[in-house]
Amino acid sequence: MNEQNYRKGGYFRDLGRALVKGDIWVKLSTLLMGAGYFARKQIINGILMTLVEVVFIVLCVFYAAPNLAKFGTLGTVQLEQTFDPVTMQSTMNDYDNSFLILLNSVIALFIIVVFVLFYIHNIKTVYTLQVRKEKGLHINSFSEDLRALTNEKFHITLLTLPAIGVILMNILPILVLVAVAFTNYDQNHMPPNALFTWVGFRNFKNLFTNSITVTFGYAFKKVLGWTLIWAVFATATTFIGGILLAKLINSKTTKWPKFWRTLFIIAIAVPQFVTLLLVRNFFADNGIVNTICTNIGLTGFLQNIGLVSKSLTYIPFLTSPGWAKFTIIIINIWVGIPYQMLIATGVLMNIPEDQIESAKIDGASPFQIFWKITMPYILFIQGPALITDFVKNINNFNVIYLLTQDVFVTKDQLLANSNAKEVDLLVTWLFRLTNEYYNYKMASVIGIIVFIICAVFTLLSFTRLIRGNREEDFR
Repeated sequence: MNEQNYRKGGYFRDLGRALVKGDIWVKLSTLLMGAGYFARKQIINGILMTLVEVVFIVLCVFYAAPNLAKFGTLGTVQLEQTFDPVTMQSTMNDYDNSFLILLNSVIALFIIVVFVLFYIHNIKTVYTLQVRKEKGLHINSFSEDLRALTNEKFHITLLTLPAIGVILMNILPILVLVAVAFTNYDQNHMPPNALFTWVGFRNFKNLFTNSITVTFGYAFKKVLGWTLIWAVFATATTFIGGILLAKLINSKTTKWPKFWRTLFIIAIAVPQFVTLLLVRNFFADNGIVNTICTNIGLTGFLQNIGLVSKSLTYIPFLTSPGWAKFTIIIINIWVGIPYQMLIATGVLMNIPEDQIESAKIDGASPFQIFWKITMPYILFIQGPALITDFVKNINNFNVIYLLTQDVFVTKDQLLANSNAKEVDLLVTWLFRLTNEYYNYKMASVIGIIVFIICAVFTLLSFTRLIRGNREEDFR
């Protein structure tokens, strides 16, 4: 079997073949990772592999083992303070910190998994060197391997730092988040003063349970429903509004297009949190918008048709569930359309003019051209961005939180029992559970649900978008 056929084998099949057909140096590499390199006169590679193995053993003995030994219980020694009347100082015992044990154990397990994969790769690489030597093929020296990292393997060099960043900033926090979801980590079990432990799937069960004492099931359905409604409306309104605004500004009949485009660009330049906080004050119960509505008689009209309670002297833009949801969507249109307008402008400028001219010659109306040519082209170009916007809106913390925090108060006791509000998205509910109520276990469960929803939607949507070759349709 030549080297090319060997490389086409299965991952574990290659490992088995290396262990069975490998020479004494391949087998010694299972004990000393650098042995196979030393035999092929790759001294530097051998030293590096040996150092990796030594560092791993030291980490296992002094870091992984002490933490993993407590991983099953997450600690058993409670914090205790003893006052010494002689020294007039308080001393603490050698207590366990459940969160540090959990965090260090997850990191230790991750290191072990990475090392196992690296260990397997090393054995297969050593066997590849054996095959190349038996075939009389050239074996790269250490300097040649280094030069390869700036030539044919330059992609590895470029991706190394980003990959490490993704691991540290994304993968490890997600693993810790998943682990916390299976514990009772909350305000009553707060390290270092108290310990928390494993509770299995109890938190997931509570999220879908609705009883006298546990109302998370009721709150979850309400919040999830509003989250999906908000994501659909927030994405669709800004997307369609941005396209229509771009079409209007770029129309040949529109005067001063640069002026209008500049006005909307200025709206983007203002920090979003400043805009949202100002708008929140505008739409307050005693804000300027309510004053104007009262003066022009709109408040009275809405009272007469039943949209505003007659006991109120204002429109509850941000204090009533229905009105607050409607107002939030409208304000998001104001905030989001300028950005979508800029993107749509760039796309519209690249629509093939020959298709539009051909449609006009065939007698197509402006609406038919827009619906049959412009929209399909925009959806083809902006499809991935549209999916990203939908996922972003599911996690759109700023708009919801800045508009409703300290303004909206829920009157639904079942929601209040679960620390949720009618206007909460899953992400703002998660934030409130952690930042205000220290209910980390349920926040972690909700975080996992959000991740699953976003991942499933993204995978399904991208699969449909990239299926087939549609580029020929727009040439």
